[in-house]
Amino acid sequence: MKITDPHPTFLPVDNIDTDRIIPARFLTTTRRDGLGCHLFEDWPEGKAALSDASILIAGNNFGCGSSREHAVWALVDRGFRAIVSTGFADIFHANAIRNGLAPVVIAGEDHARLVSLLDDGPDHETVLDFTSRRLICGPLDITFSARAVPTGQAIPGDAELDLLLARIDDIERWEAHHPPRIDTRKDRR
Repeated sequence: MKITDPHPTFLPVDNIDTDRIIPARFLTTTRRDGLGCHLFEDWPEGKAALSDASILIAGNNFGCGSSREHAVWALVDRGFRAIVSTGFADIFHANAIRNGLAPVVIAGEDHARLVSLLDDGPDHETVLDFTSRRLICGPLDITFSARAVPTGQAIPGDAELDLLLARIDDIERWEAHHPPRIDTRKDRR
């Protein structure tokens, strides 16, 4: 699986918290769609950096702050398929995986080289190859962390539930051979 973006969004700011990503006043919905138009709503620097990109190059500790899943929903609704950073808040990372957004972790020195390259001219095609775990941008060829996608889930875009449902036969087969240790039937006395 590859994601190719001719002009990734470049926002190398550290500690972009979930309130910057989607302000609290937009958390009144349980729908995943329609939040992308409010991405970075109260942050002019972030709003100005937005484009029609599918890859966001961000600074360290992306998605810190409160554990609002709406932040991931807004990014996905806006069209992002991957975020590249040197680190993510743990809850944001888990929410991203669950919602089909690939959190790609690269080493600090590789991130610095990527930022330098994009500072000189942001128009560099970026390719994320999840099979070989490589980020290619202009002359850079960077290996990224295996933590970008969980083991066995190397295809970003698949929601966690979809991945489970795809293995329902395996799950039912396992359950048939492993009866529960505790009897939970209601009629038990």
